[in-house]
Amino acid sequence: MEKEIVNVAIDGPAAAGKSTVAKKVAEILHMTYIDTGAMYRAFTYAVIKKGLDPKNEKEAVTLIPDIRIELLPDNRVLCNGEDVTKAIREPFVSSNVSYIAAMKPVRLKLVELQRAMAKKQSVVMDGRDIGTYVLPDAEVKIFQIASVETRALRRYEENLQKGIPSTLKEVEENVRQRDFIDSNRDFAPLKPASDSILLDTSNLSIDEAVQAVLKIIQDKTGKECLSCR
Repeated sequence: MEKEIVNVAIDGPAAAGKSTVAKKVAEILHMTYIDTGAMYRAFTYAVIKKGLDPKNEKEAVTLIPDIRIELLPDNRVLCNGEDVTKAIREPFVSSNVSYIAAMKPVRLKLVELQRAMAKKQSVVMDGRDIGTYVLPDAEVKIFQIASVETRALRRYEENLQKGIPSTLKEVEENVRQRDFIDSNRDFAPLKPASDSILLDTSNLSIDEAVQAVLKIIQDKTGKECLSCR
């Protein structure tokens, strides 16, 4: 008997806490967590490392045939064999990733990989267009938001913990810039799916947000625990 596959899509703007929540939910439910944002960051890192302009689509897409991005079980990210887990969170990547993510050829390549992952196993996948484009048939769709100020503070504190230099003002400007670019790109823009459930985490702790997501999954699927990896 084939195991039932249940896919959970969590979308939302930059620094809304999607990755943190999705990772914990996947762990609790014994599902695979897929950080699509890390994949776009890794591609951005590769473009910049190659000396190419991340705002120039003709230059950036030349890397598509040879790019290799791996998401490891221990949450490390490899790009062409290099461990880029920390590097992809640096400001020089954060300030350019939305340009790369807006490029249709790049999205098509990475979406192909993401869909293949979700077809083989139950996943919790977070990003900008998971429920609307990547996994439109996902059993559970959540659109997670928080105020700009809350998101900027969260990202700033995250940078401090990781030893990444930044100021709160710089982070807030970056968050606002990413919101604009992500919401206004022509291909698969950031927007809630018509059947997604809105979750505002502005005043929620991480644990409270996790519990809220678990409750939504239970209500939508009728299951308290999904051990259908």
